[in-house]
Formats: sequence, structure tokens, C-alpha cells
Amino acid sequence: MRAVQFQNPGEPSSVLRLQTVERPVPKHGEVLVRMLASPVNPSDLMFIRGHYTIPAQCPATPGFEGVGIVEASGGGLRGLLFRGKRVVVLNKRGGNWADYAIVPAEQVIPISKGLSDEQAATFFVNPATAWVMTREVLKVPAGGWLVQTAAGSALGQMIIRLAKHCGFRTINIVRREAQKDELLRLGADHVEVCDGSEESCERLTAQLQTLTGGVKYAVDAVGGSTGSAVVRSLGLNGRMLAYGTLSGQPLQFSPRTLMTVGSSVEGFWLGNFMSGVGLPFKLSLVRRLTRLIQSGILSTEISGSWTLETVADAVVAAEKSVQTARGKCLLRM
Repeated sequence: MRAVQFQNPGEPSSVLRLQTVERPVPKHGEVLVRMLASPVNPSDLMFIRGHYTIPAQCPATPGFEGVGIVEASGGGLRGLLFRGKRVVVLNKRGGNWADYAIVPAEQVIPISKGLSDEQAATFFVNPATAWVMTREVLKVPAGGWLVQTAAGSALGQMIIRLAKHCGFRTINIVRREAQKDELLRLGADHVEVCDGSEESCERLTAQLQTLTGGVKYAVDAVGGSTGSAVVRSLGLNGRMLAYGTLSGQPLQFSPRTLMTVGSSVEGFWLGNFMSGVGLPFKLSLVRRLTRLIQSGILSTEISGSWTLETVADAVVAAEKSVQTARGKCLLRM
């Protein structure tokens, strides 16, 4: 079979190669999925560069998300039930940028025929993260304020649409003034511009405290000075979920920032959350997300499709897409 691989971490467009490798055989509890499509996500690019939470065991194949058809099972009830079904594949180890992928049976979930391969391939990382962080973990109430960084990203825009649907309000932090009007048109309740400088971050902290009286709910994909400014704005029993490190810099704040108001900063990783819930919850989540995707609230814009042979072009396009939030780049097998 064909598989995109890299021998050492580095710039994705330089280190990725399409190789011919042996088709793997599933062990007990695993399934063999014939992949149909997989997006190029920021987490994939970090994985290739060696900056992701999970280090690559080279030679490694990227791809944490995707859609495919279960063709074989190594044994077990779920594998038997899922055989022949189209499934979404949340591959915690990577490996979806190939003709076939081996994954534990609990990491695949049957998907509605009502969703296209494009929407099924991008089903989990953004839509599920938006829903789970705001509705399952933070449980932002109707009328409550949620602060989010990287609000101009595809995920950030999903959260804005979800907030309008569920009735909570959003304060959205972006790096560029040009993004402000676009998010307000989308339905953002408030937009703040912070370029990461010390002066800008101090202003942001003060403004967030003025607007909310102390932030109760926040999600941060940036880290660094911007994420730290949000931490300092947390109010009584405020909670912030840290789910990304786009700045490449750590959060920095005094423990007393949390102590004085009893606030907290928690890490969030969708893979860990999904591993901790049972199949009934997963199936219920899939049904809910399917409806929200079909209604356009959590749908993903696709900017273009590439083949495995043109993966270098796909990752270059994805880098540009991350900066402009103009849709996902999709690899088709």
C-alpha cells in the first residue's frame, strides 16, 4: 500500500515522502480501515515538525483524523459490528495519510450516510472539540461569557456559531484588526485585538475584567503572552482550558493569580477525553454533531483536495490556510 512517511522531524514540505509499504494486519481489538480522506490539521504539521504532544516514532505516517471503511478486524465484538461500515477515524498515534490504517476498534465510529466524505473526514478535531469544550467540560450557561483566543481560526468561528445557537456570548481575541469585522458579521458579541506585545496584553487583561467582572469561562489555543493575559483576567472560580500552543511559547503567570480567586487552568486534549467515555456517549455525540454539521453550525469549509502523490503541495496550502482560516486542505486516497 501507499503511505506518506517522514524519516526525521522537519519542515513538512521537505521531509514527507510517499512510500510503498506492507499493508498492516490488525491484532485483536484492532480494525483495518481503508482510508477515503484525511485533512491536514495544525496538529499534523506540529507532529511532523516534532513539536506535538506525542513524539513521532520514525519512520512515521501523519494523520490523526479521517474517514474510511472498515475492511478487516483482528477480533472483538466492535470490529465485527463495524466491518464494512464507513467510519470516522480518530487515530491518536497518527497514520491516516495512507491507503490503510490500523486503529483500536474503539477509535472508530460509524458515520451517517447524510454526511459527505469531506464533512466526515473533518468530523472530530474541530466540531467535537468545539462542542465538548463548551458544552461538556465548561458547560457555559445561556447568557454566560466565553473568552476564546485564536477566534479567527476555523475552530474559533465554529465556537462563535455554536454560541449563537446555544445562547451563550463570546469575547473573541484575534491578532489583526482586519479580522474584527468578519467575526462581528459572523455573530461574535465582542472582539478584542491583541498582537502579543506587553502593552497589548496588559490592555487585554484590563478590558476582559471590565467587560465580565472577572472571566468565568475561557479557552486558549495560543499560549504565550496572549494566553497568559487571559489567565490574569480570570475571576472567582474562573476556568480556562488550554488546548493549543500556536505561539510556541509557555503560559507565564504567578500562582497567586489563581490562588486569590480560586481560578484554574486545565489542559484539554480531545483524544484523552474520547478515550474516557463509553460507546453510548460517542454514538450520542456523533448524532448530535451530525445534526449541527448538517445545519451549518459546525460544518467545515474545504479549501481544496490533494492526492497522496501531491502531499507536499497540500501541506504548503494548509500552512497558508491556517493563517487565513479559509478552510481545510484534504488528502484523498
